[in-house]
This record gives sequence, C-alpha cells and structure tokens, in this order.
Amino acid sequence: MEYLHIVSVLVIGYIFLFAMAKLLGKTQITQITPFDFISAIVLGELVGNALYDEKIGILEIFFAVAVWGVLIFATEIITQKFKRARKLLEGEPSIVIKKGKIVYEELRKNHLDINQLQHLLRSRDVFSIRECEYAILETDGTISALKKPMYASPTVQDMNLPFNTVGLPVTVILDGEVVWDNLKSVGWDESKLMSEIKTSGARSVKDVLYAEWKEGEALHVQTY
Repeated sequence: MEYLHIVSVLVIGYIFLFAMAKLLGKTQITQITPFDFISAIVLGELVGNALYDEKIGILEIFFAVAVWGVLIFATEIITQKFKRARKLLEGEPSIVIKKGKIVYEELRKNHLDINQLQHLLRSRDVFSIRECEYAILETDGTISALKKPMYASPTVQDMNLPFNTVGLPVTVILDGEVVWDNLKSVGWDESKLMSEIKTSGARSVKDVLYAEWKEGEALHVQTY
C-alpha cells in the first residue's frame, strides 16, 4: 500500500503540475522572477510532502495545488491589468551603468557586487566596463547591455550593404524520422525529400540524423 500511495501521488502530482505549468504560461521558466521562483518551489513542495504522508490523499493534493494555482494566476492577471502592481510583485529593471559610469547605488540596492556585474556583462559579450554605455539589470536577474558606438559591431546598414531576406530554417528529418508537418509547410512531398537526401549521399530516411530546409539553399543533411 505504501508503494501504491507513492506511485499514485507521483502520477497525479505530475499531471497537476504539468497542467499548472501550461496554464500559467512560459514566463514561469523563461522570465522567472523571485516571486515565480518561490511559487515553483511551493508547487513542488506540495506534491513532495504528500509522498511521505499517507494521510494526504489525491483530493487534498488537488485542492492544495488548485488553490495555489488560483493565487498565482490571480497574481498574473493583476500584474497585467494594473501597472502599479507590477513594481511590487515583479520588481522593475535597474540601470546599473549609465553613460559609461557604474551606478553604485543601484548595485547596492540590488545586492550586486562588481565581480557579479562583470560576470553578467561577459555573458553579453562585454568584457570591459569601459566598452559599456548602458547596462540594465532585468527583473529576472539577467542584464541587457548597450555598447559604446566605438565598440559596437557594425550593421549592414552602417556598411551600406544590400539587405538580404531572412528565412527561417525548418527541420524536415529528425532522428531518422520525417517531420511531416514541417515537410508539408515547405511545400515538399515524400518523393521530393527522397530525391534530395539521395543527392546528399543518404540511401533512406533512416540513415539521416538531421535534415534542415532553408529557402534558396540546398537541403542540409547529416547522416548517422
């Protein structure tokens, strides 16, 4: 019965947490704030604690997760509807470098030291503070940096070069299997695909690890 209880809690908890993640959206992962981090931990704890307490049944788990989910969802609605609530619940970005100068007060307010600032800048391809004109510490802990003009990479417009259209690559074969929806989206059929991969030296789809289509270019094929 103990093992059955563990299995049932894990399965039901998995379903509840998966549904909750879908409901709350991708910002819980990609743009996680301190509040989002705490909410994710609490959701995990609600299920984790139930593993070791046989008195907690499926209904109790569902009720706890549902109540917490409603609170988080309500918080998301509030931050979307009311601008004043965003600063309190999500925080606000901080300018930590302004016109090439470190804003020490903002560093101290955000409990950030110079070494941490340098680490964050390096992740944005800024290896010297002297190269940075502005740096903004975002609410999710990442940093956005704007280089000084003399250190910025030149753009196509800066060099007066002609503009080329940008196409999105599409995966048509993955792990030896055709991604049919993607193949259909590029206007190809199976015979066209087979012709292209044979031109690249593969005998069949099963021989192809990865194949990528891009408009105006030959099919990129990598075999096993």
